[in-house]
Amino acid sequence: MVICYRRWNICYTETKIKVCMIEIDGSYGEGGGQILRTALSLSCLLRKPFRISNIRANRKNPGLRPQHLAGVKAAKAISQATVDAAAIGSTTLTFNPFTLKGGKYLFDVAEERGSAGSVSLVFQTISLPLAFAGGPSNVTIRGGTHVPWSPPFHYLAGVFIPTIEGMGMVVDAHLERWGWYPMGEGIVHFSIKPASGGLKGISKTDKLQPEEVTAISAASNLPEHIITRQKRQLLKRIFENTPRRATEGTTVSCEEITAPSIGQGTFVFLRVRGGDSYAGFSALGARGKRAEEVADEAAALFLSFLDSQAAIDKHLADQLIPYMAMADGESKIFTAEITLHLMTNIWVVEQFTQARFHIEGAIGNPGIVTCLPELRAKS
Repeated sequence: MVICYRRWNICYTETKIKVCMIEIDGSYGEGGGQILRTALSLSCLLRKPFRISNIRANRKNPGLRPQHLAGVKAAKAISQATVDAAAIGSTTLTFNPFTLKGGKYLFDVAEERGSAGSVSLVFQTISLPLAFAGGPSNVTIRGGTHVPWSPPFHYLAGVFIPTIEGMGMVVDAHLERWGWYPMGEGIVHFSIKPASGGLKGISKTDKLQPEEVTAISAASNLPEHIITRQKRQLLKRIFENTPRRATEGTTVSCEEITAPSIGQGTFVFLRVRGGDSYAGFSALGARGKRAEEVADEAAALFLSFLDSQAAIDKHLADQLIPYMAMADGESKIFTAEITLHLMTNIWVVEQFTQARFHIEGAIGNPGIVTCLPELRAKS
């Protein structure tokens, strides 16, 4: 006789206790790769096996792509997991972790097929569990560092990592070589130390009051005037509309970077800091896209965020959800936008933990996300 108590994912049998297989529908919500990444991360951390079906069902090319497969392999390596159906194109996967292990790792997104898949997304799959692996880890990841549909390296280093460090993480990131679409071949090194004191809750509910705006204008293997034009247009956009710009006394700077890479690409990034709060906004160049358009795109995102009166940007909000779930104490954040991506990530987290979230605000609008500690199960 077997009785399953799904709330705690534990099965009681006549002879032993075992963890139940968590079933995840990869088509839920926005139906993208974040469902798989969050499931892998929490599965490794909590030692809970899961089976996922309909992987990336809502995408043009469903199933595992190279960057998702790299994330699976990375999670398998750090948790010594057994994995079924891990292959390019797979729409189902079973993942059963054994034990977390820190150490030295090398992961290549293009190991099985040429790809500029995102380095950042692989890192975000394994960063949380490695913080609780019992020892330090040094991770090198090869792939795309500044590519569409993923956080660029500078967002990780300048916004995401400083924020999770405020919760108790200890992470260092170093960019050795930039990787652009479609060639990739970027190289990034991460150092993750144990979060010996655990994670503490985060509270970001007051409007981010800009004290410092630091920007970069970068390009690889392209005429230098592109970098200069991006910078000039970016600063123009920031300063041209006084009512919308950062508050008086804010320092604004922009660095020009000739980025080492085997490929070609252009990039603009702004980081805004107010106290210990951060937000980031970026744009990538493309064939036929003028340098001024790249700068305009990044500046528009920045100015829109200022108008929202929020504490953190929408991308940081959904990335923080697993960390809020595993932290001690209540967490509350005021985001510039409640997105379907955020809501989907909350759903995945609630399949693995007893964390429960309360949302104030509608999808597409600014809102407050609260993680309630009294409903959280200890890992």
